[in-house]
Amino acid sequence: MLIGAGALLVLLAVVSTFIGVSDVTPASLLAGGIDGEAMQLLLASRLPRTLALVLTGASMAIVGMLMQLLVRNKFVEPSTAGTTESAMLGLLVVTIFAPSMGLLGKMGVAAVFALAGTGLFLLILRRIPVRSIVLVPLVGMMLGGIIAAVTTFFAYRLDLLQSLNTWMTGDFSGVLRGRYELLWLAFAMTLIAWLAADRFTVAGLGQEFTTNLGLNYGRVLTLGLVIVSIVTAIVVVTAGVIPFLGLVVPNVVSIIFGDNMRRTLPWVALIGAIFVVACDILGRVLRYPYEIPLGIVVGVVGAALFLYLLLRRSSHAH
Repeated sequence: MLIGAGALLVLLAVVSTFIGVSDVTPASLLAGGIDGEAMQLLLASRLPRTLALVLTGASMAIVGMLMQLLVRNKFVEPSTAGTTESAMLGLLVVTIFAPSMGLLGKMGVAAVFALAGTGLFLLILRRIPVRSIVLVPLVGMMLGGIIAAVTTFFAYRLDLLQSLNTWMTGDFSGVLRGRYELLWLAFAMTLIAWLAADRFTVAGLGQEFTTNLGLNYGRVLTLGLVIVSIVTAIVVVTAGVIPFLGLVVPNVVSIIFGDNMRRTLPWVALIGAIFVVACDILGRVLRYPYEIPLGIVVGVVGAALFLYLLLRRSSHAH
């Protein structure tokens, strides 16, 4: 089954590579040769975009699963916990005070803000005496809304709304060679998550259970939050916000394969990449030759799936 899913991802990646207004087809590549316009466009734009889609889908889906384990709630991911909005606030601060800073520096600042926002979310959860399965993501959404409102206010006052909008909506149309390579760092962070998968699975059972098994719950939680913050910051800096991706994919995999992170992580990565590439293809062909940003397509499809999962959980709870 994993081989079949991998083959489907390769097929979608090939289709994605050859979709576009410019003439990039196997025939044009053979006719133009290595120095032809089609080959240069393939290497500079099409392949980097496809790789960026695959890396984003896999890493954000894994990050969503990691957050759900750490918070012990199936409806939490970076866009429902204030993490994404905090990263955007960090990018705005960099734009105001250090506009010439490089991508790596912007990613670092955004990661620090994302870590702070996620920590604030967890701190608020500890103050809530009763945690229903619906209340936790609502708290995260309210926190994210407050942070987004503050960010929008300062962006409006400083005439930076246009820059802010480029981060609010995930869009891969501007991904080129030299502007997506940070996503390989996000992939490396997901490998670290895989190496520590057993610890995260145990941490998902609660602090007392983790401590009784001899693990330091605080260190495991800190490692998970650092991974979540860095990956979220990299994706926001590179392409913008991709909502609901880390929520829908882990829930679907959990329903089918369970909650053991080491066993389900390859599935989460593959299905996340397939979902993102498929949504990107859909956004590029619906109004061809125009393009609907990936964040909008994923947001619509993901919101519908999110409501379905929410209603499904609520009906089972009753």
